[in-house]
Amino acid sequence: MKENQQYWTNRYKENKTGWDIGYVARPIKEYADQLTNNALKILIPGAGNGYEAEYLWKQGFDNVHILDISEVPLKQFKERNPDFPNTHIHQANFFEFKDQFDLILEQTFFCSFVPTDENRNRYAKHMSELLKPTGKLVGVWFDFPLTDNMEKRPFGGDKELYVSYLSPYFKAITFERCHNSIPPRQNNELFGIFEKQ
Repeated sequence: MKENQQYWTNRYKENKTGWDIGYVARPIKEYADQLTNNALKILIPGAGNGYEAEYLWKQGFDNVHILDISEVPLKQFKERNPDFPNTHIHQANFFEFKDQFDLILEQTFFCSFVPTDENRNRYAKHMSELLKPTGKLVGVWFDFPLTDNMEKRPFGGDKELYVSYLSPYFKAITFERCHNSIPPRQNNELFGIFEKQ
């Protein structure tokens, strides 16, 4: 964990955060705007600066939790949102984190892991473990070719590849090319809604 934690902490400290668009991503925002149950217990893993959580919190979702391996973005999030409960901010290794949620919002978190079969299978299994029996995994996955470069994050993939890892644990409600990506990511994102099975 320490090596991975240091990697992401260095990325934040060196401001090498090209994935950070500075506000809630449009596909997540538009999905969140359709939610009617403010009591949902929601997790955003690999939350970074947590714009999605900040948006939900300000819309009255009181049970939003953020998780990141690095304390740097979590501190920045807390500075922006001083009233956000400390008990809902988790600095932890995703694979060691335990709790259960109604909804997990995925913002290209999957694509941050070195793309070994072991990592990707562990991701799918642990996502399932973190969800309640009727829980949903919803969000955005990058849609561009996976290369042999094991250093260049974020890592890519395609619909078929992602489904191969998720299908043992989840039923796809929808998983299609994003129609509402920001211009720089147009045609490079998939939006999915998966139900735990």
